[in-house]
Amino acid sequence: MTALREYLQDAAHDDALTQEIAAYYDDAITFEQLNALVGAEEAANLRVLKQQLDEDFIDEVADA
Repeated sequence: MTALREYLQDAAHDDALTQEIAAYYDDAITFEQLNALVGAEEAANLRVLKQQLDEDFIDEVADA
């Protein structure tokens, strides 16, 4: 999680990249497209974060 935060802070100045990440979270681009834009490791981190932000995941964890 720390690596993801650092990556996002470093990338925050890049408006185009920020828009692409937002597009992924809005389901406007696929994981494969994100992977091509930011690389495999960063894309994997963003995928995990997106899953953790999903309401169903939050509800599931809260019920556990």
